[in-house]
Amino acid sequence: MNTTMLLPIVLIIGLMLLMTRSAKNKQRQATQMRDQMQPGSGVRTIGGLVARVKEIRDSTVLLEVAPGTHCVYTKQAVATVLSEEEYDRLVNNDVPLTFDDSEEATVDGAASDEEPKKIDLGKSEPADDTDEPAVMAAESGVPAQVQEAGKK
Repeated sequence: MNTTMLLPIVLIIGLMLLMTRSAKNKQRQATQMRDQMQPGSGVRTIGGLVARVKEIRDSTVLLEVAPGTHCVYTKQAVATVLSEEEYDRLVNNDVPLTFDDSEEATVDGAASDEEPKKIDLGKSEPADDTDEPAVMAAESGVPAQVQEAGKK
């Protein structure tokens, strides 16, 4: 074997070792972070739910998402353990929400006194005025003899 063939193989093996090492480090850090959880600390799950830890079990965590509302999650579902300041910021939402509930506002932003037009979304049966088999056959694509046989 010459060195030109050995160099790519050595590089691939080296990259694989680096990638597995960084993955192991991330996994170790996540385990340490989950071990820091204590009842009363705030957490954020991988789904974005922000809650307070109520109880820690072997492989699950009981989270209080609202006063009196509890959910059971696996420990792996906890993405981060939040500091008290971060938890308060996320839960209390520093930016107040405002909603425009005025009845005068419309889609266009202009006030309107007239009733909005109602749209009928139901199906209506087409009017069938013709009794002639040839016309009916031409419209439906079914031969007239088959239609007449079906009527008998």
